[in-house]
Amino acid sequence: MMDLLLGSAFSSCTKPWNKWYYYFDPRKRQPKCAQKNSDSRKKTNPRNSSNMASSWCKISPTIIPSLLVFFLIVSSSVSQSHASSESSDFHATNQTLRPEKELQKLKFIKSRLRKINKPAVKTIQSSDGDLIDCVFSHLQPAFDHPLLKGQKPLDPPERPKGHKQHSGMVAEDFQLWRMSGESCPEGTVPIRRTTEQDMLRASSVRRFGRKVRRHVRRDSSSNGHEHAVGYVSGEEYYGAKASINVWAPRVDNQYEFSLSQMWVISGSFGDDLNTIEAGWQVSPELYGDNYPRFFTYWTTDAYQATGCYNLLCSGFVQTNNKIAIGAAISPTSSYGGGQFDISLLVWKDPKHGNWWLEFGSGILVGYWPSFLFTHLRDHASMVQFGGEVVNSRPSGTHTSTQMGSGHFAGEGFGKASYFRNLQVVDWDNSLIPLSNLKVLADHPNCYDIQGGINNVWGNYFYYGGPGRNVRCP
Repeated sequence: MMDLLLGSAFSSCTKPWNKWYYYFDPRKRQPKCAQKNSDSRKKTNPRNSSNMASSWCKISPTIIPSLLVFFLIVSSSVSQSHASSESSDFHATNQTLRPEKELQKLKFIKSRLRKINKPAVKTIQSSDGDLIDCVFSHLQPAFDHPLLKGQKPLDPPERPKGHKQHSGMVAEDFQLWRMSGESCPEGTVPIRRTTEQDMLRASSVRRFGRKVRRHVRRDSSSNGHEHAVGYVSGEEYYGAKASINVWAPRVDNQYEFSLSQMWVISGSFGDDLNTIEAGWQVSPELYGDNYPRFFTYWTTDAYQATGCYNLLCSGFVQTNNKIAIGAAISPTSSYGGGQFDISLLVWKDPKHGNWWLEFGSGILVGYWPSFLFTHLRDHASMVQFGGEVVNSRPSGTHTSTQMGSGHFAGEGFGKASYFRNLQVVDWDNSLIPLSNLKVLADHPNCYDIQGGINNVWGNYFYYGGPGRNVRCP
């Protein structure tokens, strides 16, 4: 689960162009970064900003479950034959119980899969092994919710003021499953099929699709979750937007992950914490591979019993038939080469109060109904952007799981990962620049962050790192 910031400590996507991905020429001069942990309102040299040329390219198609160890304690006063008999009886009973437990587990998995995987009118095979089911919109998992039964997805809401949409063709094949040229018919939504293997990989099959439940603390340096983030707080926020650089960081083991996302947050950072989250993540446990994948998440009780990733529970209502939440993103950025980012906007519809998600320059993905939340029924009290990893300390040392590009912020454009054009939505449903962006890394020797501001990227920051190194043992 993702710990979250409050003030200067933790507790736990700008103007889009014609395409969702952007290619930047790394040979051009890029904005310099301000000092780490400083107020990013300090401006960089405008000459650097003006030289930032850009062109866009078209997209082509922990915990390891403990092993159960039994110790047979046999009294010295009992004869060897009697001990052998008891041991035989124990093993016979154990052999009976274990298959029974496994059968119950498999029965639960099959029942859960029936709820998650809806009847498909068409199935598309992705090159990465995913199966994408085209499901009638009104039959998607969200409409299993008692308050949504019998309903259909809502019409598009009013966009925030200052949000510019561009005419012309917009590439929607930023995911691997679209490279075959196949798509889902109108009136359906593409849903990544969940398999038995997906659930069996989970550290807890009963909490599959949810983050690990634990107490949300304001100090994020605990519990093995490490962050490098920029954030704003102290006002009422009705949405947020950013462009997020996409990489494929190395993740050390199945029970760790690396992600880059934005959080829209409200609540007391106790059991009533509300969050809406979107970005990209590499999670071998959830997806079975190391591809960066577009994801969403929500919770209304600090990750305890509510919420889930993507469409793995009743909650998020998808309205788009060309984007599969949880599917792999392609292409990704390369060190010293082409840079690609995705633009995300989350905002609260002033008419109905639902929280909508937009990808790129005007493509609606869907919405979180307002009734899912408590505090977020009104507004957010904090917006956070950045990276997070899980450090399970394999072999007693810091993990080598990478954040962002796997390189420190100081390496700059083309080498370090970035967030750019950070904005929030105010009470008047207007997109505005951040007025007081703060940056913070809780383990700067492992993963760090440096912020800045200029006329092209607005508020931005570079962030990330390699994890274990000589200064991060």
